[in-house]
Amino acid sequence: MPKSTNIFQIEGTTVYGQSIDKQTRCVHWQSALDVIAIKFKCCDKYYPCFSCHEEEANHEHEVWPKTAFSEKAILCGVCGHELSIIEYMTSSNTCPNCEASFNPGCSNHYHLYFETDDGISETKGS
Repeated sequence: MPKSTNIFQIEGTTVYGQSIDKQTRCVHWQSALDVIAIKFKCCDKYYPCFSCHEEEANHEHEVWPKTAFSEKAILCGVCGHELSIIEYMTSSNTCPNCEASFNPGCSNHYHLYFETDDGISETKGS
């Protein structure tokens, strides 16, 4: 496994966490499609995944409320384009800027990052 780094930049945007390459793949998720970073509501910092945030941040995470889904909080690790949460959720797992493919399985983890309708959303303190 390649050596991990705690901080790097993509097109001027800083990404924190255990990244193993410059496209946001991390020690936890390494497929060819694992090329996004997510800005966490609680600290306004991009991390490749929930586990990277949990390992690096010294605070509990917060999910993005639906009222904030217009905020840019997804970073394409291929081209550095920032997407709003709603753009990401409706992107058909493709970057609208460079057409890189995103991992469709990430939608299984939305509840870790975003308020969801299914009542499973994790919130600060849970």
